[in-house]
Amino acid sequence: MAAMLGGGKNRLAEFVANPRRAVWVLSLPVMAGMAIQTLYNIIDMIFVGRLGGDALAALTFNMPISFFAMGVAFGLGAGATSVIARYIGADDKTSADNAAEHALLVGLGTGALFVTGAVVFKVQILDLLGADGEVLSLGTEYFETVAFGFLFQILNVSFSAVMGGEGDTRTPLALQGSGTLVNMLLDPIFIFSLGMGVRGAALATVISQALVLVTFIGYVFVRKGTYVQFHFRDFQPSARIAADILRVGLPASVSMVIMSVGGMFYNRIVSAFGAHAVAGLGIGGRMDALFFLPVFALATSQVTLVGMFVGANRVDLIRSTVKYTVLRAEVFAIVIGISFWVFAPQLAAWFTHEPRIIDIAVGYIRVICCAFPFLAVGIVCGRVFQGLGSGMPGLLLTSLRIVLISVPLAWTLTHHFGYGLQAVWISFAISGLFTSILAVTWVHLRLRRVELEVAMTRA
Repeated sequence: MAAMLGGGKNRLAEFVANPRRAVWVLSLPVMAGMAIQTLYNIIDMIFVGRLGGDALAALTFNMPISFFAMGVAFGLGAGATSVIARYIGADDKTSADNAAEHALLVGLGTGALFVTGAVVFKVQILDLLGADGEVLSLGTEYFETVAFGFLFQILNVSFSAVMGGEGDTRTPLALQGSGTLVNMLLDPIFIFSLGMGVRGAALATVISQALVLVTFIGYVFVRKGTYVQFHFRDFQPSARIAADILRVGLPASVSMVIMSVGGMFYNRIVSAFGAHAVAGLGIGGRMDALFFLPVFALATSQVTLVGMFVGANRVDLIRSTVKYTVLRAEVFAIVIGISFWVFAPQLAAWFTHEPRIIDIAVGYIRVICCAFPFLAVGIVCGRVFQGLGSGMPGLLLTSLRIVLISVPLAWTLTHHFGYGLQAVWISFAISGLFTSILAVTWVHLRLRRVELEVAMTRA
């Protein structure tokens, strides 16, 4: 750990010397961390699935709520990562330190706000999403417990974002991964041994996230293991730094909120077909994570690398790095998509033994896997914009995909033309196709503009 002290500048030199290697240095720890988290989500769903279809549906209704909270945190975290990376690239450590302090304070305020809102409006939120009867009761039982963990989770994301900005993705992997393993151990104890059911699953999550936060605090403030340092006694609010973080973070957060709200609308649309349909969607959503795992990890590397290269005035490295990353993401998308298509029934059977739910999940998987190559391109391109210090393109692309295409199309096909669940899944795929084409074109034009600006400056 001590070797990490002062390592931010050394990482920049390494990344400039070998950008392709840097993609994997940054993305592999993220990939491993997401793999552990995905494994937990799958195991968690399997455990809850043993409690019955209503419990599965209750957990599914909670998924977009958690995604909403974490989406805001990850969005603001992306802003912090981008800003810190650009300051380190420009050799401005004072501003990098100040940006890290801003990031933690924003995370603290955001976490407190979400806990308060969740505790006060828990029943109204689930009712709005379409939960009723036993599903509403179980969903509330889960939500009112897991909500207290939002503060811990959001602060953990803030710490991870700061470390990501200086090019350290290994430490967050170790700390977050250990928490996930604790969660996996506590799940069966609380759910079955102590007979707590869905509340036990929520409590296991809260305890594990609290332990992760304690380890982050110890590493950053006691061991001082980060390149950026925190000096809260001398903290000076900076409108410039705050605006720089929000320029990327606010649109990124709104994008994640739109995706979360979109998920809520999807649940609402699908709930018209019954609790089995919602449970099938939940299983499909958990399996989606196996695709998003490597693609998001590769895309995350672009925020740090593009940010550092811009700060260091090495824009000549950006285009080749982005192209390399997109092609590798496509390989993952195609391989995973084919595997999902072939083994969909077997994968769905991991979560439940109810044939109706399995059939619905298989239908979802076999449609959405066809969109994986298009979604991969859009995800990587969105992170490139964040690295460049611009969050609006990602927001506009997300709005187009969900607000203007996917949700309206799914609603129209099912409620006005009487089509079934397959129409909802097809709406997902169509929206991914259109936005990926636009994303590639937009990134190409934006990079060309950046290259021209640098060329004019040097001339």
